Amino acid sequence: MLSRRSLGLAAAGLLATPSLARAQAWTPTGPVRIVVPFPAGGTTDILARLYAQRLTETLGVSVVVENRGGAGGSIGADVVAKAAPDGQTLLFHNLTFSTTTAALEFVGRAPHAMERDFAPISLGANVPMMLLVNAQVPATNLREFIAWAKAQPSPPFYGSTGPGSTINLIGEVLKRDGGFAMEHVPFRGAAPLVQEMLAGRIAFGGDQLSSSLQHMRAGTLKPIATLAAQRARVLPNVPTVREQGFPNAEILGWNGFFAPARTPEPVLARLNAEIAAAARYPSVASRIDELGAEPGGNSAAEFGASVHAQIAAVRPLVRDLRMSVE
Repeated sequence: MLSRRSLGLAAAGLLATPSLARAQAWTPTGPVRIVVPFPAGGTTDILARLYAQRLTETLGVSVVVENRGGAGGSIGADVVAKAAPDGQTLLFHNLTFSTTTAALEFVGRAPHAMERDFAPISLGANVPMMLLVNAQVPATNLREFIAWAKAQPSPPFYGSTGPGSTINLIGEVLKRDGGFAMEHVPFRGAAPLVQEMLAGRIAFGGDQLSSSLQHMRAGTLKPIATLAAQRARVLPNVPTVREQGFPNAEILGWNGFFAPARTPEPVLARLNAEIAAAARYPSVASRIDELGAEPGGNSAAEFGASVHAQIAAVRPLVRDLRMSVE
């Protein structure tokens, strides 16, 4: 469905990044806040805090993370859409931005539009998205899970990070293509979803690899598929959804920076340059690698084009599934 080739979200393109020398015209006059539209503890939050620490050093002002979870990330995104376009308020979102945008548009309830209300700055990291089951589910791959789900007297629960979120979309794709039933339970973010899966109350869900890797390695959550086009480097034995016969569920995971629309070009250029430099900074790059992710730092044009391509690919799928955001 949404391959790495079609989206072009690789962490390449560093040569297109504006140099720090050309980007010094703007300097923040006060603290910079990075709004993460999910609760603390998930991959997006972890990465945002990693970047915030380095940007505090290079921008010369305090860079803080503010968690504003809810509605599949649209609440926090709307905070940034309505903020002053001065570089002092940024959004750090993930691939759910594409699916919630499409789902809210479909039902005519979009408080903002990604293309109209946000200026892309740079990719923060590519992070594989994993499909997971709790330890009590007797399945080691996606096909085994579907067979188990079909045999249950009542549909199992699956969790997502909110209506219209990526895992909500993927769950509905799998139900359609696999011919089985599940009941959707939305959460405000990945951290509370993972806790309910660990407790055994949610059978199936998904998370970015980084924040659940410890649970996968401990065996308390079982990875049954990766949504990316290739197997995850740190979990090479977990097959992709395409390998298991579900190509429509393939989607590339990303986390990236946005500013409010109409943010001046010198501001965007300085932010892009600093984020690209942070992505290459040894302690940041090594930590992202430890999380099983790929550092970002591409140009604003590359990042924006790839995200907009993902939205265009998701929109018809949302319409076909008639996804609800209630």
